[in-house]
Amino acid sequence: MENQKQPKNQAVKREVIKRKFSGVVVGDKMNKTRVVTVESVKIYPKYEKRYKTNRKYKVHDEKNQYKVGDKVQFVECRPLSKDKRWRMVY
Repeated sequence: MENQKQPKNQAVKREVIKRKFSGVVVGDKMNKTRVVTVESVKIYPKYEKRYKTNRKYKVHDEKNQYKVGDKVQFVECRPLSKDKRWRMVY
């Protein structure tokens, strides 16, 4: 059998898995930033009862094209500011 080793200085490319959400724009007061709420359904462990939860995300919108009420999709990205770690999918 041949011993197959990669050289130590050669970088291995790994595919980054980015989280992707869809939600509704609830705030558009900031420049190039939209507040998007994502609704999810969770199950209470003991009683197996379903309940809804909402979470708000600050999302980067480079073109300022989305307004309140629009349904949007966004993905994870590098930190753009203190609270912004998401960008719109156009």
